[in-house]
Amino acid sequence: MSPNNPEPSSETRAEPALSASVTTSVALAKPEETKRRNLRNFFASVRYAIEGFSAALKHEPSFREDLLFAILLVPFAVILPVNAVSTAILISSLFLIIIVELINSAIEWTIDYLRPELHPLAKRIKDMASAAVFLSFLNCITVWVIILWPSSGAWRRIGAWLTTH
Repeated sequence: MSPNNPEPSSETRAEPALSASVTTSVALAKPEETKRRNLRNFFASVRYAIEGFSAALKHEPSFREDLLFAILLVPFAVILPVNAVSTAILISSLFLIIIVELINSAIEWTIDYLRPELHPLAKRIKDMASAAVFLSFLNCITVWVIILWPSSGAWRRIGAWLTTH
């Protein structure tokens, strides 16, 4: 520092001390090594997915209801006399509900774990996740209505199919 300039030079300027939480965060932000993928990792991932699915079945009534909804409608989507692409879209719209419900449940459990007391932001987060489930249901209804709309000819094919069987 020169007598004429009270500002310390960049060479002598001391860096501010970081708090313990900041240094911990910085230490954790190192670039990760690339994970080697092998068959054992694949089977471990599948096992974790099955455990998550069974946890949702065991602890989430909404997930069970949505799964029942999909289980009831998938056979109907398969036997409908529509083309394969339409069948795939019908089934995909049902799977989307299940996927979004799983994500919603994970978000809700995380919020409950991190912040068990009531908080307006926690409520907002949970409401937004629930809105995503609602939108997936609206998407499903829209897809089914568009594919099965009477002018699409699906109803004529359904009537013809019913009269022949």
